[in-house]
Amino acid sequence: MKMNHKRRDSSVVNLGFQIAPMVDVVFVIMLFFMVMAGAVQVENTHNTRLPGPLQQDPKPKVPLPDEIAIRIEDDGQVLLNDDALDTPASQALPELANNLKQLRASSEAANAEVLVTIYANELARYQRIVDVLDALSRAKISNVTFQASAPE
Repeated sequence: MKMNHKRRDSSVVNLGFQIAPMVDVVFVIMLFFMVMAGAVQVENTHNTRLPGPLQQDPKPKVPLPDEIAIRIEDDGQVLLNDDALDTPASQALPELANNLKQLRASSEAANAEVLVTIYANELARYQRIVDVLDALSRAKISNVTFQASAPE
């Protein structure tokens, strides 16, 4: 017994709406979003209290120079930022020591560091350089550098 199958044209065959692949795709998308929801980081706020205004000092502060330059001339004259102090004959250099003490005190009040550069001419006596270093020691200034050429 041979069954006779009628062959239908493919354009006539209607398979209907297939729901199973659509459900599979929806489940895969839903699974993706469920997995990714666990990886989302929650943003928290951090309340920060900012400091209030600073208290102002009643006395005005003297602006400090960027560099304190001490120049020792050939004749023994000592210049602090181009201002002549003491006489070439005075060994103790009291004016220089007092000015350096005032500069150190104002820099400590401003929480700044005192930077001193000594410029000594080639013919300046070594004893005069030692006198300047003694004045710096009396003013309790230890951050001192030497420069070979004169400041410009």
